[in-house]
Amino acid sequence: MDARTAAASQVCSVARTAALLADPWTVLIVRDLGRGVARFDELAHGLGVARTVLSRRLSELVGDGVVERVDYREPGARTRAEYRLTRRGRDLGVVLAALMDFGDRHLAGDAGPPVVRVHTGCGAPVRLVSVCAAGHHLGRADDVHLEPGPGAPVTEQEPR
Repeated sequence: MDARTAAASQVCSVARTAALLADPWTVLIVRDLGRGVARFDELAHGLGVARTVLSRRLSELVGDGVVERVDYREPGARTRAEYRLTRRGRDLGVVLAALMDFGDRHLAGDAGPPVVRVHTGCGAPVRLVSVCAAGHHLGRADDVHLEPGPGAPVTEQEPR
């Protein structure tokens, strides 16, 4: 069993998401699709990835329901494909934002981050925050713990 299959089979949302994103090329493809790069040639050129690798990764993302393939045809040319994030793919935006936030804080180097996310409405930098369902903003020092959810495996309770 390969690592992706092993991770995907775990009863763990982190493991399943890691399996979905599988490798750095997949993450970067999702990033670029989210920025509006949609055509195969543009993706290949911008990423500097081998066309065979890009084709394989896009096929996997389509199969996983993260990306949809949409055919287009310019006048006088053959039919080609564009790729767009599905709702599922767009929902990965927060995952990529968290990766970017981590990289900006810990890996950017002395020059600082290469890109800064800003709110279009006011121009202020955007930051990630955790908010509980009751509306409380959670800081790094707040106590958050994990509890079994509805999808947790059923375990036998020890006799008392």
